Amino acid sequence: MATGKSRQLLVSAGRWRYLVPCLLLTLLGIAGKTSDVSAGLPEPLQAALRGYHDYVAKVESRNQEGFGKGAFLWIDELPEPARTHAYAKLKQGGVMMKRVGKDETEGAEKLSGGMIHDWEGMVFIPGAKLNQVLGVLQDYNKHSSYYAPDVESAKIESREGDHFRVSMRFRRKKIVTVVLNTEQDVMYFRDTATREHSRSSAVRIREVANPGTKQEKEKSPEEENGFLWQMDTWWRMEERDGGVYLQNEAVTLTRDIPAGLGWLIGSFVTSIPKETLQFTMNATREAVLGPSNR
Repeated sequence: MATGKSRQLLVSAGRWRYLVPCLLLTLLGIAGKTSDVSAGLPEPLQAALRGYHDYVAKVESRNQEGFGKGAFLWIDELPEPARTHAYAKLKQGGVMMKRVGKDETEGAEKLSGGMIHDWEGMVFIPGAKLNQVLGVLQDYNKHSSYYAPDVESAKIESREGDHFRVSMRFRRKKIVTVVLNTEQDVMYFRDTATREHSRSSAVRIREVANPGTKQEKEKSPEEENGFLWQMDTWWRMEERDGGVYLQNEAVTLTRDIPAGLGWLIGSFVTSIPKETLQFTMNATREAVLGPSNR
């Protein structure tokens, strides 16, 4: 029987066993995304992509440090009485939202030709177990049901242990309607018996023209409107206090807002990232609880 110390070593070894290939996949995914998305685009937009990848690398480094030391959940870093208030709000069924990065009043960090949106959301799922939450998150073939209408379709293309390759179609509407085909690379990591985290990177995003018609087609990078160029997410979940705390950090890259078009696309570009994450957190909690417990 393993001792406490030996179990810690096994968990640590297991994390590194999965972390190394995950980092390699992330690097390959970033390289693939850069060549796929930036091909044929003007230099300012390519600069935005380079800036985004630099930003994501810093987020990844920060998250990895957080798994080894410091607070696992971001609300545990809050000072009192804000921390107590946050836990009370979560226990009452609320969603905690936090903007990460600069230019908080404008809702995004501006780059040359683009905008980075970095939001964290958190919910508490009473009575839930860690494996129940994982059962919903990893049940990608049913995400079009769990996350409708934002997710129109979803399918597991391949799975090898805790490594998933998933295709998803998103539909998002705010003044304008945007349909996106995406392909995502996802890896899950068991940190302890009561903690798990995952890392997801969209390795392909394509805007769809004339969706649902005979004229449907994916737009080329030159034709796209830039409503979503890149997307990376980090889930954290911890089972305690009679349920599961669920946290998600979502980082996205969109175009900037051209002069004179703020009335048309401004609200979509700046508000959709926050609203989408808030919807995702609520929908995940409802899916775990099931209709009888909502």
